[in-house]
Amino acid sequence: MTLRGARVVLRPTVPSDVPSLAAIRATPEVYARWRGGADLVAAVREDLAEPGAEQLTIECEGAVIGFIQWSSEADPDYRHASIDIYLDPAVHGRGLGTDAVRTLARHLIDDHGHHRIVIDPAADNAAAIRCYGKVGFRPVGVMRSYERGADGTWHDGLLMDLLAGELTP
Repeated sequence: MTLRGARVVLRPTVPSDVPSLAAIRATPEVYARWRGGADLVAAVREDLAEPGAEQLTIECEGAVIGFIQWSSEADPDYRHASIDIYLDPAVHGRGLGTDAVRTLARHLIDDHGHHRIVIDPAADNAAAIRCYGKVGFRPVGVMRSYERGADGTWHDGLLMDLLAGELTP
């Protein structure tokens, strides 16, 4: 399924997207958050094979500019969806990440019936936190020592969530 935002298109990722996504993953800004080892082509292919996740390539004006994926909790008593995203730093600051997250969130609410969506940026990733806030996500709390960084030390994450009625237009 292809989703159209105000400026971005989210479409199923295909094998020919892998080199472009690997190049984006190789940028210092994205690599610092997503890492992936020495073989980023293999890392992207591994992401695409992740069971239970739906992966989409983000395009703007016909160019691949990033990757967004979602998964959901199947237990009906805890049902919710989660989103992960990375965007080419060359297009940061243009509202395209906000458009992509909002487009996917709307799809998860309207087409999949999710009432709650979570996202978990690094606690020090101020740009991502601002982006998600524009969509309507709110901080829930800091997850201390949540993920190991490339330097081997543990770093905090910020859990944010969005309830269906809080999605911004």
